[in-house]
Amino acid sequence: MPVRTTQITGSGGSGSVARPGPALSALWGLPAACHPLPAVAVTLFTAVLAVAAGHGPSGVALAAGAVAAGQLSVGWCNDRADLRRDLATGRRDKPLAAGTASPAAVAWAAAVALLVCVPLSLAAGTLAGAAHLAGVAAAWGYNLWLKGTAVSWAPYALAFGLLPAFVTLGLPGAPWPPPWLTAAAALLGAGAHFANVLPDIDDDLATGVVGLPQRLGARRSAALAGLLVLGSAAALVAGPPGRVTAYGWALLAATATALLLASRSPAGKLPFRTVMAVAGADVVLLVAELRP
Repeated sequence: MPVRTTQITGSGGSGSVARPGPALSALWGLPAACHPLPAVAVTLFTAVLAVAAGHGPSGVALAAGAVAAGQLSVGWCNDRADLRRDLATGRRDKPLAAGTASPAAVAWAAAVALLVCVPLSLAAGTLAGAAHLAGVAAAWGYNLWLKGTAVSWAPYALAFGLLPAFVTLGLPGAPWPPPWLTAAAALLGAGAHFANVLPDIDDDLATGVVGLPQRLGARRSAALAGLLVLGSAAALVAGPPGRVTAYGWALLAATATALLLASRSPAGKLPFRTVMAVAGADVVLLVAELRP
């Protein structure tokens, strides 16, 4: 791999520092271009859900691997699809726009991750694989087209809503998840969409991206994100049979408080980070409720 050498001189003498050449530099931005935080969070959520649902170690690893590949493909696809808009708005925090990743490398990485995702998903079973691949297809559809439409929320709701089905359909007998779990996941996904878009609404409007959050504006989108995520927590708490636990009531109260505080700063990243924190608390509840 070629490298560039830069001479450094000073009181301590002279020397040289090897810097990566263009081919290696093109790969350095790949990890950041895959949207690592959501990718890791969704993968961990899947692994925990698989454990709670009763999968063994191999089943957990397979489900997590398939979801990780799907998330990587979606993240890289998103950054490649947004390159023109990111350049137009000066998004130096995006690896492609900043020049720390090559468009060709990101496109190839997205394609390879997608190709890996297909057999890993189908290895969990035909129905399970179809559910996961439908969710991945919805996410790609968002990146390439639906992001700028009034139904921009739908791919998030569909992809998240199908995730529990991917996990449970891979169990013996291929059972479908309970409706309350599907509803909770779909509501969380839709809420995450509105919260995730908030910091970029002005840039999106300047470059012609007019999804539902952009049409509603930051304040109404922040409020809707909060209601959707609160609805997700309510479905998890009230959906399972039996009495609501003390943790369930505490989760609802903490979720409502956190979302209310986050909605006071709709233009920043706090709403999305709050959604991620709520999702983590939801996972704890799911482990207790779904454990065989």
